[in-house]
Amino acid sequence: MKNIIRISLLSASLAAGSSAAPFMAIGDGAELFLTGSLGIRSDDNIFLAKNADSDLIFDIAPGVDITFGKNAQLKGNLTLVDTWSNYSDNSKLNTNLFAGAFNSNYDDGKLKLGFTASYTELNQNSVDIRGLTRRDVFNVGGNTEVEMSQITKIGAGVTFNHENYKRKGYTDSDSLEVPLNFYYKWTEKTDLSVGYRYRDYRVDLGSDSTDHFFNVGARGEFSPLLKGEFQIGLNTRKLDRGGDDTQLGFNGLFTYEISPKTSLSANISNDFGTSSQGLQQQNFILGAGISTKLSEEWMMKFALNYRAIDYGTRTDDFLEGVIAASYTVSSNVKIVGGYTYRNYSSDLANIEFKNNVFSVAANFRY
Repeated sequence: MKNIIRISLLSASLAAGSSAAPFMAIGDGAELFLTGSLGIRSDDNIFLAKNADSDLIFDIAPGVDITFGKNAQLKGNLTLVDTWSNYSDNSKLNTNLFAGAFNSNYDDGKLKLGFTASYTELNQNSVDIRGLTRRDVFNVGGNTEVEMSQITKIGAGVTFNHENYKRKGYTDSDSLEVPLNFYYKWTEKTDLSVGYRYRDYRVDLGSDSTDHFFNVGARGEFSPLLKGEFQIGLNTRKLDRGGDDTQLGFNGLFTYEISPKTSLSANISNDFGTSSQGLQQQNFILGAGISTKLSEEWMMKFALNYRAIDYGTRTDDFLEGVIAASYTVSSNVKIVGGYTYRNYSSDLANIEFKNNVFSVAANFRY
């Protein structure tokens, strides 16, 4: 159900901090790495349907990673991955998908600049995408943060997202998001913030929408062990076909250091959304996870996430739990494995599902 991109991201989140020597040096400060992943998944509900179909999927994902600007003010990387997914019992579902991403950052202490761009071919399910639906996703964005004085900063950004579905019943979409934030240095390690976010969402099915989020918040180290960032405020949505809504909006992400080798993370949000079929949503998300480094080679992660999706006439509930582990064989090879449980409940019984996925993969970087 999830392709090897998900496995690779999981591997990165469980990385043990070792770094491989580059396959090739490119000029001054640039390096090229060859990457790859070999994985196998046992999925008991490949379509996320009420009546489940199971399959065993093999994933092969060669790629390259080019990094530049090591120890410089301007740095970045380009990642390219081509993924083959092969189904044992449903060969008609076999895919060959490409993903590419570029990001760069500049930081001279007073000025921060960032730029990202990515293109990803997907053939997977989600909460409101069923049946292994092909789609292409393009993202591009930039952000900046400028120090105005010793105690004040201004941050701004812009992000554009385009999704193109290859299947009827799902809507192509374009979204534009522009955040603006003012930061005031409250303590040596904590900033208070006042912000505004504009978001424009255009769809082929359903209603276009415009959101405004006025918020206050804080970021930094709230204690020697607690770090994070949050915003809370008034969130409004206006539909082009008439109608508007207002709710309390908030976003938060926190990390607590239980010990030098174990950390607890938590996230919470309440925001508007639009489903892939063009339906209006209000999404409440709550999640928590624990990651622990058992040794120099072993690392484990436990995560639990809950999402309540309010469609106006009903509220669906989605629960996802993950147990994952990684073993670092060397600076070039990492073995990752995990178990994922998903449960979707709704007043509409025909869209409910349960899902269990076991996976293991070997990731390479040379």
